[in-house]
Amino acid sequence: MMTPFIAEFIGTAILLLLGAGVAANVSLKKTLAEGQTPWLLISTAWGFAVFAGAYVTGQFSGAHLNPAVTLGLALIGKFSWSLVPTYALGQLLGAMFGSWLSYILYIDHYRATSDEDAVRGTFCTGPAIRNYKNNLFSEFLGTFILVFGIFFIVTPNIEVIGMETQSFGIGSLEALPVGILVWVIGMSLGGTTGYAINPARDLGPRLVYSMLPRKNKNSDWSYAWVPILGPLAGGFVAGLLYNFLLV
Repeated sequence: MMTPFIAEFIGTAILLLLGAGVAANVSLKKTLAEGQTPWLLISTAWGFAVFAGAYVTGQFSGAHLNPAVTLGLALIGKFSWSLVPTYALGQLLGAMFGSWLSYILYIDHYRATSDEDAVRGTFCTGPAIRNYKNNLFSEFLGTFILVFGIFFIVTPNIEVIGMETQSFGIGSLEALPVGILVWVIGMSLGGTTGYAINPARDLGPRLVYSMLPRKNKNSDWSYAWVPILGPLAGGFVAGLLYNFLLV
């Protein structure tokens, strides 16, 4: 039953449950973490959320958990292009489900919170200063560092039946360094946009937020293209550079 699609769904759901969960914990009213040092707590939790999702599913799908990673691996010839849509769909649906679970867990605190910007921030990212050009570059650079770093961590860990080549991804032993990589990206580069560095991580929860029964919700769709296009471009350029330097 544990197909690569299901594994990507589960892994990304775990990632978003824990990642959106820490955002809710520090941002919503009347939680036990309200008023704690948010950025250190958030960046640390997101790093370990990646580790948890990748550790559970790495042996089944390579634990990409991010369309930008999938795109980058396909570009450098370490993943089949034919599987990219399947992985991306699993990641998007998993991100939606994980953020929805976090919402259900904290539902009383969502009801107690009237600051709609804070509520939206527990689902999706937004810029500290809205400057689309710089915001796009921030998401591009953060994802470039993530994907380029992952290229040196991934190993051939699954072989899809009917394919001549193995698919590369994150196994159990590689999950921790990838989590640390996400951690340091968050602490160092995440202060401008909240470092989505993952199109599914932002779009999936944003879709969930847009469907919530809240009177004053604002999904900020005018910004939503930035955490989609920026990470995809970052993964793409990381693949181009890797091919130029090492292939």
